[in-house]
Amino acid sequence: MNKQKKGMLIGLLIVTLLLPYLIQNEFYLHVLTSVLVYAGLASSWNILGGFAGQLSLGHTAFFGIGAYTSTLLYVYLGISPWIGMLVGGFLAVIVSFITLYPSFRLRGVFFAMVTISFGEVIRILFVYFRNKTTIPYGVTINYEPSFTNMIFDGPMGYFYVSFVYLLIILVISWKVKNSRLGFFLNALKENDEAAQALGVPTSASKFKALAISAFFTAIGGTILVQNILYIEPESAFSTSISTELALISIIGGIGTVAGPVIGAIILIPLGESLRALFSGSVQGLHLVLYGVLLMVVVLKNPNGIMGFISSFNKKRKKKREVQLEEVPDVRG
Repeated sequence: MNKQKKGMLIGLLIVTLLLPYLIQNEFYLHVLTSVLVYAGLASSWNILGGFAGQLSLGHTAFFGIGAYTSTLLYVYLGISPWIGMLVGGFLAVIVSFITLYPSFRLRGVFFAMVTISFGEVIRILFVYFRNKTTIPYGVTINYEPSFTNMIFDGPMGYFYVSFVYLLIILVISWKVKNSRLGFFLNALKENDEAAQALGVPTSASKFKALAISAFFTAIGGTILVQNILYIEPESAFSTSISTELALISIIGGIGTVAGPVIGAIILIPLGESLRALFSGSVQGLHLVLYGVLLMVVVLKNPNGIMGFISSFNKKRKKKREVQLEEVPDVRG
């Protein structure tokens, strides 16, 4: 990374950190916090779905496991959500190994179908076992603001927690993409059989991507539920969560580090604006518009918005090279 890009990145980070002080409207700050959380969740999904090419539509299971684990540990045992979210993350990794590891032999739509079934089975099992206990359908988290409880008396605290979460997963995504594991995952995405023939540890590489993806998706579930202070099975294990994470990554630029962030910056404010405009009277309208936007972007450039940016930069570079070649040599 050159000095100019580093300077732009540092400037962007500083501006982002100052946003809560510049924006006084709580609704806008709530939307920005949602952008950060969903950018982090989509970046987590992208490690498996983008880098490894394993299109999962069952990440809602990891989200729900993380959210419910931290919530139940806090509400019933008094364990801080900071600890609970780590427990939920490791539990999501264990569940992912037991359920999805055997499915790595499947590719494309077949793997996607398995992950959809996986998410729905986890939801059904949770509802079934919940009925065998005294846990209510919806669990409310008592409003007791403190850093230990991960509950804040204003939106600013949630903003910075979400910012740190996104920053961590972006650093990890960049590290993975530019590491030996990242090269293995890219080879598997391009041609699974050829990569295996060349000695790439296919199952081990895919599981590493799955473990990282599941862990940080579960972490995101905890952060989001601590912001809302309420959880129920239908929302925590909703298939729409998996769909949104995939759409955010694909529209922004699947398989790139910045793609999920760009996708979240566009889609989350759009969805929140539609909910505010129609007051929730038209359920799922934002998903319809997401789908339309997805079709437009994919038809124009299958690599998403990052593909547009990359193509523009290449054309500009080529144009500059042509202009330099046309400059007459006045030496001599």
